[in-house]
Amino acid sequence: MYKPSDDSYFFADFLKDYLSSLPKKNKLDFLDMGSGSGILAETASKFNLNVIASDINPEAVAHIKSRGIAVIQSNLFSKIKQKFDIITFNAPYLPLDKDEPKDSQLETTGGKRGDEISLKFLKQAIKHLNKNGKIFLLVSSLTPLDKINKFNPKIVARKKLWMEELLILEFSPED
Repeated sequence: MYKPSDDSYFFADFLKDYLSSLPKKNKLDFLDMGSGSGILAETASKFNLNVIASDINPEAVAHIKSRGIAVIQSNLFSKIKQKFDIITFNAPYLPLDKDEPKDSQLETTGGKRGDEISLKFLKQAIKHLNKNGKIFLLVSSLTPLDKINKFNPKIVARKKLWMEELLILEFSPED
């Protein structure tokens, strides 16, 4: 299970600011894909949202469930049927490092190039987004963006770390 790190806390802080800026009128449907420890789902649950978390890892699913958050064990959208107003994903975004232990690769590696999981997610997420919905995806400057840029993201937050820069990308398919 992915333990919160700099990327998780950065994304949670962004999410808190974003959600507190939304009008309070309707209860929005929120999905945190690849929830890991559940930090983003927990952040969202503090707002007037219908929160669902999802993760492929049964250990993460059990942990999130123990925190009182609705959760679905799913490989991306394989078991997700509904549509959402907001979808977040702190995806595994690093290129494959053959020296990294196999168990941690599942949490950090986004494929051979580093963007494969994010691309698969984006192709599926659009079908699960309500009209005027938003997708937020965290990537790293180490993640190749050439294919991700074809989805017309807007950079809404960035944070410089020692060897990389973290970016939160917003996708609004209706734009």
